[in-house]
Amino acid sequence: MVSREAHVPWALLASLLTVGTMLTLFVVRPLDDNRLTSWHWVFAPADGGRLVLWLVLAVLLAHLAGAFPWRRLQLGPSLVAGAFGVTALLWPTPEVILDAARHFGQAKSIGLHGAASLLQAWGAEIPAWTDLPLVPVLYGSLFVLLGEERFYLQAFNSSLFAGTVLLTWQIGRTLWQEETGLTAAALLLGMPFLLVQVPLTLADVPTMFFVTLATFATLTALRRGGWLRVALAAVAIALAVFSKYSAWLMLTVLPVLALGEARGRALEVGRRAAAIAGGALLLVVPVLLSLSELIGAQLALLREFQAPALERWSESIVSTFLFQSHPFIAFAAIASLWLAWRARDGRFAVVAWLPLLMLVLGVRRARYLVPVMPMLALMAAYGLQAIRLAPLRGHVVRCVVASSLAVVFCGFLPFLQHNSAANLQTAGAYLDSLDNEAIEVVALPQRGARVNPEIAVPLLDLHTAKRLVADAVRLPSPPGVARLPLRFTWEYQHPPFYGEAGGATSALPVVVVAGERMTALPSSLAQHLAQHRLAREFAVSENVFGYQTLVSVFLPAETNGD
Repeated sequence: MVSREAHVPWALLASLLTVGTMLTLFVVRPLDDNRLTSWHWVFAPADGGRLVLWLVLAVLLAHLAGAFPWRRLQLGPSLVAGAFGVTALLWPTPEVILDAARHFGQAKSIGLHGAASLLQAWGAEIPAWTDLPLVPVLYGSLFVLLGEERFYLQAFNSSLFAGTVLLTWQIGRTLWQEETGLTAAALLLGMPFLLVQVPLTLADVPTMFFVTLATFATLTALRRGGWLRVALAAVAIALAVFSKYSAWLMLTVLPVLALGEARGRALEVGRRAAAIAGGALLLVVPVLLSLSELIGAQLALLREFQAPALERWSESIVSTFLFQSHPFIAFAAIASLWLAWRARDGRFAVVAWLPLLMLVLGVRRARYLVPVMPMLALMAAYGLQAIRLAPLRGHVVRCVVASSLAVVFCGFLPFLQHNSAANLQTAGAYLDSLDNEAIEVVALPQRGARVNPEIAVPLLDLHTAKRLVADAVRLPSPPGVARLPLRFTWEYQHPPFYGEAGGATSALPVVVVAGERMTALPSSLAQHLAQHRLAREFAVSENVFGYQTLVSVFLPAETNGD
């Protein structure tokens, strides 16, 4: 048996490689073309010293964690709890992706009118764009049960992320062994881009959970059988189907899983697979038929608009797998291909299928790859088996997680908190301190921006408990709107719950959302605000994105606000 002291030089080398690799990424950060958290935007040239300090502290913590007697704890449950805790620290992130306005509006409509009216309203009173109803129904149900607070949505998403960590652990343990599952679960915390997606009001993290749930439930049902497991697998598949259209493609992993499990027991697995598929179809087909006209239009939009648009919105593989995820994960995933081929391990096809399929199909946007991340983590966990010394493997995993968290909290989170979307967040908190029950919102057109300014209203609504009042202004669409990445904002219309206030609007506080600091108000707005005074301005900006949300709050002149 090799002594612990013999591992120390290798562990020190791994630590140096961790710091050196991350600093290399810092030096070549202009290569990162991610559209949200590019290292080129996140880190300024002067941030090198601060990043070195964070990384050194991170690897020191990785060494200290290696000395901790983890066997006295249940490592799996600790990882799950840690996943929730880490993402809870990211809840202060503002809603930096405009799609959140759509998902929130859908959820608010369901929360106001109840999920029972969904089938009649979905695609009509509730605009659906290319969304499927499951995630808005879940968000809306939280509003019904707990109240309309963003906090509940964030806690829900963190729970789903923690659940994905749990499921990833169980898939790895079922296919191979306990260590592989635990390693893969931990590596999900080594993906900075994935972590900062968790607090956002989007469908990507819930879809990741449901696709992973469908995979694990199907694996369990195929291996152990039983009508209850088969039924649960069918339900899990149905949930994934209704979460997002891209999940339909990702569920192709299930036939691969069935083929892998059929080796040596084809008849038994075939019967179970047929029962699962039949149950899923019984749950899915009636709903799809009832929404067939809407779904047909959505699929046409996906085919004619979003699929071609992927080429225009693309991000490089280098960005996604080296900068937005830890590079050691990518290297280990590549190594896993060789290890699995050499071992002739057919089970490996289950975890390799989706990452390789995404590469073959040319999916080049990190957000669309979020549901695939658990499988990438499982590939990397398999590849790390090339490191024969178990303590060294554990140290490498700890270095991956610690250095990734350093990047998140040293770079990603501060950058996102200085996004202009943070103005809506802080303005919402200020509005909640006012006595007025209703607030009027005016969103001004922005020069050069290709976004409908009215989309700021639901984004502000996410951050305040006040009732917002906004005129249903229909601005002219810019030229070439059919090809704009944010075309949905121009098709957005204020729902009825942003209608007129009960009393005179002249007595209401007014929020003005603009793209730049205003030296003078438009004449019509200045006349409207003649009896108001400027009370607060919120003008944080990252100075990167074309669309900005700078907020000014005007109070009636007689109001004693600060």
